[in-house]
Amino acid sequence: MALSLLYLLIISLSFSNLPSSSSSDNNNNNVNNAARTFIVQVQPSSKPSIFPTHQDWYSSSLSSLSSDKATAPTVLHTYSTVFHGFSAKLSPSQAQTLQSLDHVTAIIPEQLRQLHTTRSPEFLGLRSTDAAGTLLKESDFGSDLVIGVIDTGIWPERKSFHDRDLGPTPSKWKGQCVAGKDFPATICNRKLIGARFFSAGFEATNGKMNETTEYRSPRDSDGHGTHTASIAAGRYVFPASTLGYAKGVAAGMAPKARLAAYKVCWSAGCYDSDILAAFDAAVADGCDVVSLSVGGVVVPYFLDAIAIGAYGASDAGVFVSASAGNGGPGGLTVTNVAPWVTTVGAGTIDRDFPADVKLGNGRTIPGMSIYSGPGLAPGRMYPLVYAGGVGGDSYSSSLCLEGSLSQVKGKIVVCDRGINSRAAKGDVVKKAGGVGMILANGVFDGEGLVADCHVLPATAVAASTGDEIRRYIATSKSKSPPTATIVFKGTRIRVRPAPVVASFSARGPNPESPEILKPDVIAPGLNILAAWPDKVGPSGVASDKRNTEFNILSGTSMACPHVSGLAALLKAAHPDWSPAAIRSALMTTAYTVDNRGETMLDESSGNTSSVMDFGAGHVHPQKAMDPGLVYDIRSYDYVDFLCNSNYTTKNIQVVTRKLANCNGAKKAGHSGNLNYPSLSAVFQQYGKHKMSTHFIRTVTNVGTPNSVYQVTIKPAAGMTVTVEPEKLAFRRVGQKLSFLVRVQALAVKLSPGSTSVKSGSIVWSDGKHTVTSPLVVTMQQPL
Repeated sequence: MALSLLYLLIISLSFSNLPSSSSSDNNNNNVNNAARTFIVQVQPSSKPSIFPTHQDWYSSSLSSLSSDKATAPTVLHTYSTVFHGFSAKLSPSQAQTLQSLDHVTAIIPEQLRQLHTTRSPEFLGLRSTDAAGTLLKESDFGSDLVIGVIDTGIWPERKSFHDRDLGPTPSKWKGQCVAGKDFPATICNRKLIGARFFSAGFEATNGKMNETTEYRSPRDSDGHGTHTASIAAGRYVFPASTLGYAKGVAAGMAPKARLAAYKVCWSAGCYDSDILAAFDAAVADGCDVVSLSVGGVVVPYFLDAIAIGAYGASDAGVFVSASAGNGGPGGLTVTNVAPWVTTVGAGTIDRDFPADVKLGNGRTIPGMSIYSGPGLAPGRMYPLVYAGGVGGDSYSSSLCLEGSLSQVKGKIVVCDRGINSRAAKGDVVKKAGGVGMILANGVFDGEGLVADCHVLPATAVAASTGDEIRRYIATSKSKSPPTATIVFKGTRIRVRPAPVVASFSARGPNPESPEILKPDVIAPGLNILAAWPDKVGPSGVASDKRNTEFNILSGTSMACPHVSGLAALLKAAHPDWSPAAIRSALMTTAYTVDNRGETMLDESSGNTSSVMDFGAGHVHPQKAMDPGLVYDIRSYDYVDFLCNSNYTTKNIQVVTRKLANCNGAKKAGHSGNLNYPSLSAVFQQYGKHKMSTHFIRTVTNVGTPNSVYQVTIKPAAGMTVTVEPEKLAFRRVGQKLSFLVRVQALAVKLSPGSTSVKSGSIVWSDGKHTVTSPLVVTMQQPL
């Protein structure tokens, strides 16, 4: 919440210091130098009849902002499905003038977002050979569902996107295959049924795109969009591998689901005005699921274009999944936190790619890497140096930044993580004459290892072992200088423990709405093999000219499309389920134990993970198909939630396009009473010994008629929990029953400004189904 308040203060100050709209043209020209893109929400019913279309009306409104029609702002995008209004590049004074118009509901400053960058189907229990009654069979592999992927575009020629044996395009589809550079409209097929690109927001800030390095079309020049699309809905492809690693069959979660690519991310990032346009198009086109592996700073929902677009999609019955972000393992790092979005963190699977460091003192240090190329000579030890001691600027050289290294020819170089990309550090070492690289985690990175496709023999090691290697270098004597080699061991499967919460996966608590536990779930996101475009090397480094049909990447970006594909399967198996019901099924059937039968670990520390790391747990697709009970949420329930979160009626209208009367909502309870599958209480201690609250929840029977559910309460230490009633007897499928949860917590000793988090659970079971809801109590000691 502190971040949100700070953002509001910045916006408020930026407007309060502006000249009035009556300034001279000269003053306006000066202010225009500070122009930026704004998203403008309007009341569509206010359009004067003289204008044939809303686009004409918006253009006329903008032309009135300048006496010189040639320099007047122009409309970048018009929104009409998930949002009503337009975007334009405006000076602050022009934005202020528009804000004063009666029909303008809100002016939202644009944010710049960034990307959150084949064994997983098997790891998740999805096998094409499974019998009837399994999720893939019951959903016909997601055949008539459409997943819209908002990302960097797509490489349509990949085998993952072939349409062999698929039926005709679903009749509901209204989308287009938009032609552009190297992307004819005929390239779409019965698999890739739609493709669009949105660049007006990007170009409004950065100028005309460089078409020698980017495609003015839906074609992917980055790789991220192709990768995420194939994770969600890639067809079965055999053989598949990356540089000989992870050999096997590649497949997405919903192999027969249709894909629509919405390209919004360019060289400089992903701009809100383009993202909102993609949401608008995806819903109008007929997508059933929207997958978004993009995020940024958390702000109040009425200033968050992703939250606004996602609400409009959810209101239209479209499931939206979004990546939690890669800011972990620190707390309060989770992004895309709106309760109508399913927020996905990342876990490991039971496969890795060991590449160990053998030191001259006999020690072997475990590492991780993907490298296939000219290797180090077998049995030979190479001189080993720490980059921080072989450059003019020790800080730059320690990070192996461009041009920072010297005296490394023929040596293996230890580089610290940070600033530039992991693979780029290897490129710097290679250019300087180094023969290999050891990439050492920093303290914040912890013990988690990511396998990268490197351009020279290289491996990643944990923070603790990186310290050990640096000590070995520092203490080696001149008579016995430090040496090392790297031993690549290929692909290893059936790794234990798995899953483990990935160290980079963003963590709770929720910065904007602490009463809503985020992330919701975790899914495979570490070292995931999926489709990759031509003309982009697997390392992502410009000098890397290798081509590969598949690449291995890590990030919550990879976890998100796993859930997008699963949502399509669940929607296909249960066409009447709402987005909230699908999320509930995934959350209440998620698991929190690894393949050893113990609570999942946190990769960054090696310790036991918590609800703030994994939310409800790791997704379990097969159980999600038959969850027994679901916690459903209507669009107006979210309005009540915003009322109880102290949003003004105007702010609520910006998000929901609905007129809110908050009197009834505030009488009914608090924001934690949103019918969410998890329960989160936040207590300010203020010297109190005991604190209490209550939750009201309603569950819908989607299992069997005449079923009786008994509650089991698993409170944390110092927490007293009661549930009334303790038994729910359902007569029919579709019946709804409610229950009350009372929570009392004892104060704990905390220093001022600190917090304590305890978690338990509430479990309903009828003997066949187990419906689990995390129960979290956060104690805060005010300053």
